[in-house]
Amino acid sequence: MQFEDELARILPPDLPNREPLIRKGAQHLGLIAAANEYINLTRVTSPREAAIKHVYDSVAPWPCFRGAVRILDAGTGAGFPGVPLSIILPEAHFILSESIQKKARFVESVAEALELTNVRVTHERAEEVALNQRIDIVTARAIAPMSRILELFRKALQRGSRLVLYKGPNVEAELMEAQRHRVTARLLCRYELPESLGTRSLLELKANSAAREVLRKSVPASQ
Repeated sequence: MQFEDELARILPPDLPNREPLIRKGAQHLGLIAAANEYINLTRVTSPREAAIKHVYDSVAPWPCFRGAVRILDAGTGAGFPGVPLSIILPEAHFILSESIQKKARFVESVAEALELTNVRVTHERAEEVALNQRIDIVTARAIAPMSRILELFRKALQRGSRLVLYKGPNVEAELMEAQRHRVTARLLCRYELPESLGTRSLLELKANSAAREVLRKSVPASQ
């Protein structure tokens, strides 16, 4: 009950599907705590910090994902932000990509236990998923430096996907770097975690019109 109590205490009252998230989010955190004894899933172990740094952090910027049909969580790890977002946004389809197979198997077991019918887990690399399927949003929490992210997902951006990235408070240098790579970048929102546990920024990256035109001209008309 401790995870459930913490989530009930810290989650915003106007969050969509708040009660299912409290129930299933607590179950998810409990499964992580049990699995953490044999799989290194997270260094955050206290119920309060786990509720804030994993679940609250995942769903705080939820309006930025509203309206997307297919969302790819790149490097989901123990299932964040994909699992909490999939609970509060059941109309969207989520693909949770994790290249470490034992972690992917764990997240598969979570999706099954929580009966998340809008979630598919894969150990295929996220950049390959983004190329092989039509993805509206690719999201991730701190998976790589900006230059590496742009290298991995450049073609997905040119095909119309958006990158929505969870970052820390100091993002000005990353915004400037994205713009140097012919990418349109902007700060979607900035929010504080409860109990002074940190500041988060959400960045959106899109290919600019010139980059999309280059891709369009390079693809044969028959495709």
